Amino acid sequence: MDFTYDIIVVGGGHAGCEAAHAAAVMGAHTLLITMDMTKLAQMSCNPAMGGIAKGQIVREIDALGGMSGIITDRSMIQFRMLNKSKGPAMWSPRAQCDRQKFTLEWRKALEKEEKLAIWQEQADSLILDGMRVIGVKTSFGTMFYSNAVILTNGTFLNGLMHIGFKNIKGGRSGEQASTGLSEQLKQLGFSVERMKTGTSARVDGRSINFSAMTEQKGDNEINSFSYLKENRKLLKQKSCFITHTNEEVHEEIRKGFEFSPLFNGRIKGRGPRYCPSIEDKVVTFKERDSHQLFIEPEGEDTVEYYINGFSSSLPLEVQLKALRKVEGLEKVEMFRPGYAIEYDFFQPTQLKHTLETKTICNLFFAGQINGTTGYEEAAAQGLMAGINCVLKIRNDSPFILGREESYIGVLIDDLVTKGVDEPYRMFTSRAEYRILLRQDNADERLTRKAFELGTAKEDRVVHLEEKENMIMEVINFLSENSISPEEINEFLERAGTKKIGQKVKSITIAGRPQIEVSALLAEMKDGNLLKAFNSDRFKEISECAEIKIKYEGYIQRERKIAEKIKRLESLKIPGELNFNELVSISTEARQKLNRIKPENIGQAGRISGVSPSDISILIMYLGR
Repeated sequence: MDFTYDIIVVGGGHAGCEAAHAAAVMGAHTLLITMDMTKLAQMSCNPAMGGIAKGQIVREIDALGGMSGIITDRSMIQFRMLNKSKGPAMWSPRAQCDRQKFTLEWRKALEKEEKLAIWQEQADSLILDGMRVIGVKTSFGTMFYSNAVILTNGTFLNGLMHIGFKNIKGGRSGEQASTGLSEQLKQLGFSVERMKTGTSARVDGRSINFSAMTEQKGDNEINSFSYLKENRKLLKQKSCFITHTNEEVHEEIRKGFEFSPLFNGRIKGRGPRYCPSIEDKVVTFKERDSHQLFIEPEGEDTVEYYINGFSSSLPLEVQLKALRKVEGLEKVEMFRPGYAIEYDFFQPTQLKHTLETKTICNLFFAGQINGTTGYEEAAAQGLMAGINCVLKIRNDSPFILGREESYIGVLIDDLVTKGVDEPYRMFTSRAEYRILLRQDNADERLTRKAFELGTAKEDRVVHLEEKENMIMEVINFLSENSISPEEINEFLERAGTKKIGQKVKSITIAGRPQIEVSALLAEMKDGNLLKAFNSDRFKEISECAEIKIKYEGYIQRERKIAEKIKRLESLKIPGELNFNELVSISTEARQKLNRIKPENIGQAGRISGVSPSDISILIMYLGR
């Protein structure tokens, strides 16, 4: 074997798989080191991808040539577009996946890459030349050398699992923890902290009374995460089910508080506020007499179900007694209980926007090691770390996405600028330019960039150009053609909107909230002659055209604001600037500016504790 590589990726989770795939596709000789090749991109928690804001991230990953969207489409057993009753900025795709097939499809994808090798073993330490990483040493003493290393260790760094009074060292149920790396990095000057997450019990579907629950089917029209829809495999579609806790459930949970590692001080790490355990919910929302639970299938051919909303570290007996008080779960049997897990992470303010560490040259961090939670956030970081790692060793310019360009840009900027005090989860509310960052236009925003980088092939650009041309064809047709009352009033009445009294441009009709462009084109003479109308992409094209027509004013206004703010990003701050010299700036601002070392005025302005007056003084100091 050749033990020398361009890039080594440590960790085979969602971040590691995207990082390794991106690096290999860009031509770097890449090694992925993982503790278990059968669990690549394992869905450690619920078997789903996407959701509010997370769905937008997966579509952005796909537009950049990543694999998460394609793998989701190949393993999907339910698809839903969330928030369709709201504006398009809020629409978010979500899919239930077959857990085993998701992992298998990822392995197939990685094994197809000629430039990618996989090694199954634990990575114990980094090999350094001064303050530059040059390789990785494994638990068996194997020495691998490279120009750069990406760490994507997930929850495995000194992982400790809790169920009641029992705790077990491990990074996931049945898998050992990774030791050595945290200790080494701490000695090198990194700040190491602890976080906590958890997962729910897995239960036997044969013991569930689904008739007592509310069935939640997927959308009738199965959509895709990937813009390349031909990658989709049509697996058997399955329903989720909704039930609720009740006061009896809560009482059983309260009885177990004395055994809870959350409340007796044995768990020190900070947990996710937006995905709390069931015992957290009972305490925090004590005024509520019920909480919603989602019973989610683990695959198309298994009886295993995941109980979304019932994450817990209570003892097994308490979990089971509480679950059996839930309607529909009175006779439930477990495959395994839920548990909490504590693990090491590194404050992401120790990173550059490329995800390279500020302390060690050519060392990159991606995923939960940076304090995030969620497959999608991890995968996005992995993709960006993989891309920037290749660019760094080529001495090319870094690839950094702005907050106005993508949710991925928002995610990374939030991490490196603000740091985290709890596991970071993406929400649409974190993005200032939501109407620009829709799930339908990620390809328009990012695919040409991916082609230039080499992560996307030409077929994606061709696919995008076809879409853009057909959208313009529809908009131009509606702009150029008028329609009379005789032709359209009956249709308008059916649609529940006001009739017209004279001929008007069709685009004014298309701008009405009650009107679907697809239905309008079908109604219009010559509308069915359009290329878009006769394309198998008609639903996608008409929906995109409709958004552009109805929201044009909002889009233009947001774009102008984004361009104004972006000008601040061009005001660079010298890396050697000592902020302590700026005595007119507040003490808190000086301390935080010195710690984070922002690269430009825009980033400095987003640091908590740095006021607008501090920024004005800084701009004056820089002579601007």
